Amino acid sequence: MQCSSSAANAFNLFCTVFSRKFMRVFSAAADPHATPPPAASSRTHPAEINEENLKQHIYMLAGEIGERNIKRPEGLINAAHYISRQWQAMGYPIHTQGYYAHDIPCANLEITQRGIGNPDRVIVVAAHYDTIGGCPGANDNGSGLAVMIEMARVVRALRLTSTVRFVALVNEEPPFFGTEHMGSWIYAHHASKRGDDIQLAVILDTLGYYNHQPGSQLYPPLFGMAYPDKGDFVAFVSNLRSSRKASRFASAFGQAKHLPYQKVIAPQIIPGMNWNAQTPFSLHGYRAVMVTDTGPYRYPFYHSAKDTPEKLDYSHLALITQGLVDAVATLANE
Repeated sequence: MQCSSSAANAFNLFCTVFSRKFMRVFSAAADPHATPPPAASSRTHPAEINEENLKQHIYMLAGEIGERNIKRPEGLINAAHYISRQWQAMGYPIHTQGYYAHDIPCANLEITQRGIGNPDRVIVVAAHYDTIGGCPGANDNGSGLAVMIEMARVVRALRLTSTVRFVALVNEEPPFFGTEHMGSWIYAHHASKRGDDIQLAVILDTLGYYNHQPGSQLYPPLFGMAYPDKGDFVAFVSNLRSSRKASRFASAFGQAKHLPYQKVIAPQIIPGMNWNAQTPFSLHGYRAVMVTDTGPYRYPFYHSAKDTPEKLDYSHLALITQGLVDAVATLANE
């Protein structure tokens, strides 16, 4: 996705105005001493996931940077620069999609691993980098971001038939949730206008908390009888329209038996079904699936000041990341 001059200007303003005001700003410039990106190989099986990378990303995002939203724009800027710096060190060019929300310049960030056989066919992997007010956002959504950054590192060395895009989304939490100022709405809207052939949007949101105790997993009304009462699984959540592709993606994840998983297919009226970026993609005609630990139905520190890095299960996160890379590679090579 090439950003327009106005989008680039919005992001540049976002970076320059606030970087002058606040001390802690990460440089998004390419590091001339960085290790060159790996040459694309003929491998289709991904390399190992580095658990320490996941921990480093989350401790930086939630421990060092902390709350990040338009009321704390220094947090948004620092997070955007951190994500950009990680991806640039891998050799990815960064594309920005800038826009204004409540007169504040904001931006989605995107990188692309271009397919070698059918590059117009696209799989999107997305995670939001903002947090709700008062929340450092380790699980919501430092975990999703960390998984996406690490996935991008591993996918960089693969030769895949279809194109894979990784997108860091802004403004997914209130007060923007459910509005056209959501980063996912902006992204899906412009993708639809261009006619992008997005086969599936994979939304990563709250992935880091697991509990093996009976009764640790809650559900919306009428769901509890059909699913486990232990919060030890990862959920693949989709609406009815997306169910076929979402189910195939979840099955690809499950083939390697990385972790227990559950497919959850339900209409939008069920609480939680329209809570995140999958809804704007669906409303623009794309199939989407949310991959999650189920957030408030399991995580006792959801949307609170106690959502901190030491609460998360990093060995589970590494297994999830490996499984998601396997699933993306499978779908991209179909």
